[in-house]
Amino acid sequence: MPEWNPADRQWMSRALTLAARGLYTTEPNPRVGCVLVKGEQVVGEGWHVQAGEGHAEVNALAQAGEQARGATAYVTLEPCSHTGKTPPCADALIKAGVSRVVAAMQDPNPLVAGQGLQRLTDAGIRVECGLLEAQARELNPGFIKRMQQGLPWVRVKLAMSLDGRTAMASGESKWITGPAARADVQRLRARSGAVISGADSVLLDDSALTVRASELGLPADEASAAVQRQPLRVLIDSLRRVPLDQRFFRETGPTLVISTSAEQAAESYQAIGSELLALPGEEGKVDLPTVLRTLAERGCNEVLVEAGAALSGAFWRAGLVDELIVYMAPRLLGSQARPLMQLPFESMSEAMDVAVSDMRAIGQDWRITARPIFPS
Repeated sequence: MPEWNPADRQWMSRALTLAARGLYTTEPNPRVGCVLVKGEQVVGEGWHVQAGEGHAEVNALAQAGEQARGATAYVTLEPCSHTGKTPPCADALIKAGVSRVVAAMQDPNPLVAGQGLQRLTDAGIRVECGLLEAQARELNPGFIKRMQQGLPWVRVKLAMSLDGRTAMASGESKWITGPAARADVQRLRARSGAVISGADSVLLDDSALTVRASELGLPADEASAAVQRQPLRVLIDSLRRVPLDQRFFRETGPTLVISTSAEQAAESYQAIGSELLALPGEEGKVDLPTVLRTLAERGCNEVLVEAGAALSGAFWRAGLVDELIVYMAPRLLGSQARPLMQLPFESMSEAMDVAVSDMRAIGQDWRITARPIFPS
C-alpha cells in the first residue's frame, strides 16, 4: 500500500466533495470527482454531472488546459479505459501529460476493472490506488453492487411513531413525520434510479412518488437539476387494482407497473405512457428478485422502496434489503395502528438483528439508518 501524505488526503477529500455534487444527477453512471494539482496548487477540477456528458477527469482537464502537463490527478474512481458515450478518460489523461494519478478505488465495471490503471502505467505515469477508498465506496454503493452482482442497492424507507406504528388501522398515514423528514425522503428519491411502491400504498395515499423541487430543501440550482431526472416509479400491483386515472399515472416521469399477468392489458398502459410487465412468482405474488434484476438491467443503481408493511416486509423476508431507513416521530398512534413491517415471527429465536450505522435528528423527528444482519 502506498504511503500518502496529508496533501494527498486533502486533495482526494476535495475530489470526493466534488463527486458528491453529482449525487442526484449521474444515474446510471457513478459519482466521480477529479482534482488536478501542480506545485501544491489546484490547476483544474471537475465532477461528472450527468450521463452522456464529460466525465470528471475530462472536465478537470478542460479547466486546467496546458497546466495539466506534469500535474497529479486525484480521482475518486479509476479512469475508464473503454469508449461508451464518451472517449476513455485514461487516454485523455495520457494525452494531457499528467505525471501521476491517484485513484480512490478500482472501477468495478468489468469493462474497466484495472485496465484503466494499467493503461496509465504502460504510458509511464505513476499510478497509486486505494486512498480514501471507503469514502469513495460510500458514494456509489448501487453502482458497485450492480457491476458486481447484477442487482441494485435497495433501501427500504419507513416512517413510524414512537410506538412503532406506520399508519392507523384504516390506512391513514398523513402525516406521521414533519416537513424536514419529508424533505429528506425527497432527497432519497432524487438519488435513486427507481422508487418502488405497492398498490395499497398508492391507493390509500394517492401518492405520486415524484421528486419535487420545492420540497427538496436544496439550493434552487441543485433542486432544478435534480428534478430534471425523475426516478423510474415502479408499482407492484399483482392484480392490477390501481386505476389508470390515478395520480400515480398522471404525474410527469416514467412509470412501470409490475403484475403477475399482462394479458390483454399492456396496450392500455402504453396508451397513457406507462409500461406493464408480468413477473409472476409464487403464491400469486410478483417475483421480487426478478424485479430487482430487471431494474439493474435498466441501469438502476439505487432503488428506494416506499411501501406499506406488507411489501416492505416481503422485501425484508426475501433478504433483498441492503439498508433500512426509519423516520421516528414523537407521537403515539396506539395499539390498533398498523405495524412497521409484516414479519410474522412467533418466538425470540426468529427475531432479526440490524446494525445501526447512523442516528440523527431531522427536524422534530429521528432518522435511523441500519443494515440488516441476515442469517448466514
